[in-house]
Amino acid sequence: MKANNTFDNQYKITDWLPTSVKEMKAHGWDSVDVVLFTGDAYVDHPSFGAAVIGRLLQSRGLKVAIVPQPNWQDDLRDFRKFGEPRLFFGMSAGAMDSMVNHYTANRRRRSDDAYTPDGRHGMRPDYPTIVYSKILKELYPNVPIIAGGIEASMRRLSHYDYWEDRLRPSIMQDAPIDMLVYGMGELPILEVVDRLEKGESISQIINVKQTVVLADKLPSADDDNIILNSFEDCLKNKKLQAQNFKHIEQQSNRYEGATLWQQCGKNIVKVNPMNPPMITKQIDTSFDLPYTRLPHPRYKNKTIPAFEMIKFSVNMHRGCFGGCSFCTISAHQGKFIASRSKESIIKEVEQITNMPGFKGYLSDLGGPSANMYMMSGKDLNTCKKCMKPSCLHPKPCPNLNANHAPLLDIYKAVDSLPQIKKSFIGSGVRYDLSMHHTGDADVDRINAKYNEELIIKHVSGRLKVAPEHTCDHVLNLMRKPSFSLYYDFKKIFDRVNRVNGLNQQLIPYFISSHPGCREVDMAELAVETKGLNLHLEQVQDFTPTPMTLSTEIYYTGIHPYTGEKVFTATTRDEKLAQRKYFFWYDRAYKFEITQSLKKLHRNDLLRKLFPGKQIN
Repeated sequence: MKANNTFDNQYKITDWLPTSVKEMKAHGWDSVDVVLFTGDAYVDHPSFGAAVIGRLLQSRGLKVAIVPQPNWQDDLRDFRKFGEPRLFFGMSAGAMDSMVNHYTANRRRRSDDAYTPDGRHGMRPDYPTIVYSKILKELYPNVPIIAGGIEASMRRLSHYDYWEDRLRPSIMQDAPIDMLVYGMGELPILEVVDRLEKGESISQIINVKQTVVLADKLPSADDDNIILNSFEDCLKNKKLQAQNFKHIEQQSNRYEGATLWQQCGKNIVKVNPMNPPMITKQIDTSFDLPYTRLPHPRYKNKTIPAFEMIKFSVNMHRGCFGGCSFCTISAHQGKFIASRSKESIIKEVEQITNMPGFKGYLSDLGGPSANMYMMSGKDLNTCKKCMKPSCLHPKPCPNLNANHAPLLDIYKAVDSLPQIKKSFIGSGVRYDLSMHHTGDADVDRINAKYNEELIIKHVSGRLKVAPEHTCDHVLNLMRKPSFSLYYDFKKIFDRVNRVNGLNQQLIPYFISSHPGCREVDMAELAVETKGLNLHLEQVQDFTPTPMTLSTEIYYTGIHPYTGEKVFTATTRDEKLAQRKYFFWYDRAYKFEITQSLKKLHRNDLLRKLFPGKQIN
């Protein structure tokens, strides 16, 4: 049997969780305990949430089935095939928010879906969490439904939806689910299962960390309970939504947070605090489950683009303390780093080396940010009191242990394996972290060594970094460092290349139309990048996604932390006016840019972009 052109005879169909009744029978089961529905294809890999939760529940002795990308438009046979599970239905929209997956920044429908066989679009609905749960609740009204994944997680409270251009209530209001698990789901789902197995009903399980439930009444506000402005009040006054977000972000980034409460219509939404970061043993347990690391055999001779991107990569940790304004990682995974052991990482690398098609090259040895492995606060008690969303902005925290030595140790151990020719770092590198002067001479020397080793040994010709903009006031709103640090890193990059006879490229990412960015800021970005001889290719227009600071500013026009008004390009014309400056070198944009800069009375920038051009 072969699947996806990478499956060989070492596996049989029962090495995957069943996706059909026939496969369930092959496992020797007549029924299942849990059925998981996912908007993604079923890839048995630790980067795919349904596989992780399925394998974890399987390790507890449960009979788990997975229904990938169920057809919601026919006679609903996909929703019926396993019947009633003994414990609950679980569901996830997939590894991405469905609206980010389906639509561009211009709200145009995408023609492909990376998480679907052969990239085919249309295999999941908009808002699968809502669509799937409504179907299941109608078919099986007495079976609990537990939702998870990025879509449900980021929509756990009132949130702005860019694609509908409106404020939406908690997804608990729109989807008939009994519980929502937000963030990394292993610890909460195990506690919920244990309690269900002991005979508790889902309605009794109301205090599990990292879960969202509907409550009967609001408590009194105190240090442990924050009462947010109601959804209806936020609809009337955007300032109240901005106030809410400050609490939501702060509590999402606390080591020991408070419970959040919000009235949404007749419902009262209760968001229990996040768990402390997983300890190494816990995260190892999740990554060491018996994944085949391959797509299910049902996808024989088909390609799943998202899998192709990560099949020879390793994720070494979870969490990110960068706190970028436009990013959802910390709201989902937390800002505290949960790192795998060296032994767990090496074990996965060795498994990759035995995969069909592996030729000795690891595509990524990284994480949400490539160089935060094993980093934490020097004094954990200080961290427990902290509510700041970023440990790097406006400058690195003095309590941060920024030692890159454990990371170098991992690189050395992986590269010493005889099957490894080279390991690349494909994840984003925070150069402001690796260049930070800690005040400890030994650590600074190690970190300088990290930068050199990264450039010499782990770049596949092009190192991608993300300065995001060139103007300091925009970068400050992004919670990113000054662009001057990019110049500093480029000096290191160029020197290391020159000394070692390398000819590599440094490829920066940039964003247009971010809150606080005006057209003239993009013109200055064009001048700055022209001076660096950059013809930009890694660029994007800012897309508001639920539960980020940037999105709240976009929607409310107010900075939640300062209360100040912030300009944001919101119309299509405003966005296109900014985006064109990325392509100043393209003759097709020259006339339009020239006219715009004249209207802005910035002939100085016009001369820098197009020297020798006559300006009337």
